Amino acid sequence: MTQTTMTRTLVTPAMRLRANRVILYAVVLFLCVLFGFPLFWTLMSSLKTPAEMFAFPPPLVPAEPQWANYYNVLVIPRIPVIRWALNSTIVVVLATAGTLVTASLVAYSFARFEYRGRDALFLITLATMMLPAQVTLIPQFVLFHKLGWINTLLPLWVPYWFGGGGFAIFLMRQFFLSLPRDLDEAALIDGASFFRIFWSILLPLCKPVLATLGIITIIATWSDFLGPLIYLNSPEKFTVSVGLQFFNNSPEVGGEPMQHLLMAACILSMLPVIIIFFLGQRFFVQGIVMSGIKG
Repeated sequence: MTQTTMTRTLVTPAMRLRANRVILYAVVLFLCVLFGFPLFWTLMSSLKTPAEMFAFPPPLVPAEPQWANYYNVLVIPRIPVIRWALNSTIVVVLATAGTLVTASLVAYSFARFEYRGRDALFLITLATMMLPAQVTLIPQFVLFHKLGWINTLLPLWVPYWFGGGGFAIFLMRQFFLSLPRDLDEAALIDGASFFRIFWSILLPLCKPVLATLGIITIIATWSDFLGPLIYLNSPEKFTVSVGLQFFNNSPEVGGEPMQHLLMAACILSMLPVIIIFFLGQRFFVQGIVMSGIKG
């Protein structure tokens, strides 16, 4: 009985805390390996030779890294990777600019002005978030076809200049609600217009949420596959996501397997998103947290 009691007393709260941390770190490490291994495999495959790509069992790392693969993938005939990246960049820049400008204006209206039907309009805006993109795909395609926009980049960025979507408006509105109205009242007393208040006072305070919304829009538009697949027909008009699928369906160029170059193209396509996310990670987290302060 005494020995059992002594054994129980040896398990202190500090030991339990240490054991819980070990378990937590083990789970986190396992998840990091689980989600990071595909990226590691893609990176290693991009440095292999064609023979190593088809070897069995496949080598985990190449015997001699083929860094020239990253240059060769940019000069393949009929595979304009640089053009695809340029098209994606155009779409990302215009879509992100449209989202930040129009979503902030609409959200400012919902957060600061009192007018009839405001809450109903905001509920309708939120309701659009519940509709999958596939539901409105056919009507949008018919509209863009009537406008003659098929096989152009216009359908991929013009809609972002009409509010930027329900989520963007909601996120910006929540942040505007967290800002004190005393700022508006003091500016009105000094004779500032509503637009001057928005542009010179409130918008500079919205840098965290603007960075958050910008990162989300950049990742979404750069990775978008369905939109370019529906609206673009010519390979020279493709964005990166659809271009990689086109590349995947062209496994040989000049009789040589190209899977190793496809992996190199995948790595190059991921680099901009990864760099932007890590550069803006602090603002991303801060913007999400601050937007949820006031509902």
